[in-house]
Amino acid sequence: MPSTDGIFCVMKYNTKLTFKIFWKHALRYKWSAFFTLFCIAIGDAFSVAAPYWYKIFFDELVAKPPVNTLFHTLFIIFLILIAHWLFIRISAFTNSFFQTSVMRDLSDTCFVYLHKHSFSFFNNSFVGSLVKRVNRFSRAFEGVADRIIWDLFPIFINILFIIIVLAWRKPILGLIVFVWIILFCICNYAFSMYKLTYDVKRSELDTKATGILADTITNNVNVKLFVGYDRERTRFSDVMTELTALRRFTWDLGGIFDSVQWLLMTLLEVGMMYVAIKLWAQGFLTLGDFVLIQAFIMRIFEKLWGFGRMIRDFYENLADAEEMTEILDTPHEIIDIKNAKELKIDSGEIIFDHVNFSYHKTRKIFSNLHLHIRPQQKVGLVGPSGAGKSTIVKLLLRQHDISRGTILIDGQSVSRVTQESLWKNISLVPQDPILFHRTLMENIRYGKPEATDAEVIEASRLAHCHEFIFEFPNQYDTYVGERGVKLSGGERQRVAIARAILRNAPILVLDEATSSLDSESEHLIQDALDKLMKGKTVIVIAHRLSTIMRMDRIVVVDKGKIIEDGTHTQLLRKTKGLYKKLWSFQKNSNLSTPTLDTTAQ
Repeated sequence: MPSTDGIFCVMKYNTKLTFKIFWKHALRYKWSAFFTLFCIAIGDAFSVAAPYWYKIFFDELVAKPPVNTLFHTLFIIFLILIAHWLFIRISAFTNSFFQTSVMRDLSDTCFVYLHKHSFSFFNNSFVGSLVKRVNRFSRAFEGVADRIIWDLFPIFINILFIIIVLAWRKPILGLIVFVWIILFCICNYAFSMYKLTYDVKRSELDTKATGILADTITNNVNVKLFVGYDRERTRFSDVMTELTALRRFTWDLGGIFDSVQWLLMTLLEVGMMYVAIKLWAQGFLTLGDFVLIQAFIMRIFEKLWGFGRMIRDFYENLADAEEMTEILDTPHEIIDIKNAKELKIDSGEIIFDHVNFSYHKTRKIFSNLHLHIRPQQKVGLVGPSGAGKSTIVKLLLRQHDISRGTILIDGQSVSRVTQESLWKNISLVPQDPILFHRTLMENIRYGKPEATDAEVIEASRLAHCHEFIFEFPNQYDTYVGERGVKLSGGERQRVAIARAILRNAPILVLDEATSSLDSESEHLIQDALDKLMKGKTVIVIAHRLSTIMRMDRIVVVDKGKIIEDGTHTQLLRKTKGLYKKLWSFQKNSNLSTPTLDTTAQ
């Protein structure tokens, strides 16, 4: 059983913050919200007036007046009902504008804030879970707003007018309804808050189940090839079994209280009619008053029958929203400093000046790392898996912040310039390029949004992906599938290289950029890469030493330290050097490409 105190402590803070976010966005459309509530209030005032005129109608009927008098009263009732219909219809249209506008703004806010989170945040989160949280957040506002606008506010207006009218007819009648309403609301609220503990737990389990489902779908190939179907099914089934038990329990709680609610309503109806009979016997009430009382009781039941469910839905919507609220309340790990400047690159000099860095403050990667890359120098990074090669690139791109030291580009600290200006000046071709589920034209143009079709095609030719693109029936209008799954690994890498060629940034990073290419394909684009590297500062991570050997300089990294630094020829002169060992392995195995494991750290 979840800890009630702990859950409510967190819930109280998250609920307050959720309301604050909703309120901030709703205030942008305050006049449409106000007009919606105003129309509802006027409409419900007319709806409460209708039973009073029915009272008059039946009192007149008992007195047997001329038929025209009854028709006149009936016509007034008709006008009242039409007025109620008109104002409620107007409120529906203004509410439609209000809620959809706020939901759009909330979605925009979630999109902007979510994408400003660091690379680490996304590495530690399930994509499916994040998408569901964003969608739930705006839908939760719709649920909360509906409960307030169409349930809570009309209940308040109707009960207020009903108590006033009944108290005007006889104070005891208004007092009975007032006391009963207070008792009914207290019981509902207490029950709803008790049930809310389990609703929050159920929402957490639902998110967990969604995350497992998304993870297994993303890794469906691994599930099949590693015969993990039974294991994953059992894992998912265990969570769903727990979720089902909790869902059934909460539904049973709802059923129990529905029966209690029915009993309370029965007591009100019988009690009110008992008192009405007493007052009628004393000559204080007429037959029409019985119609009025019964109509008001039915209206109270109509408005309050779903009150408990409405309160539960209200808090369930808040619970759904609070999962996203936690993300909106999580500070961005990496942010631009105040008044950060745009990065300006003149020559492309890169300096890692005594850099210290650890993952999660426990796994130290670099201690006093110093690396100087001269302007327009081509540097290859070599080293075993986990040596820190890819981490150097991540720090340069400011995917993580260093704990000590400075990383400079043309004398400008990467931590003091805007992140977007930093990324704008660096082209990265990763080991495993991930493409949008968009057309090939759109994916390549992503490197330079303003590029013409001719420029895209030229970049594609240079990267030697024009050939396979031209074979597709839709050519450049071909959709590549989620993450580019409709293309082979080599085809994805050539598209990524075409994107980098099109971008033409002054700093180029190739992180295993040719790892998925066969020797023939690599040979085809080598000339394109040479042209791409010309006039740029280049960092290359590759296990194919045939590419590394052509660099101006090769830096050998092991266990977070630079252990060798020089040209291909210089490093081969070191008899016990790591680079020479790797080169000898390539030569002895008679392979065109060495098999050094340089999995990105």
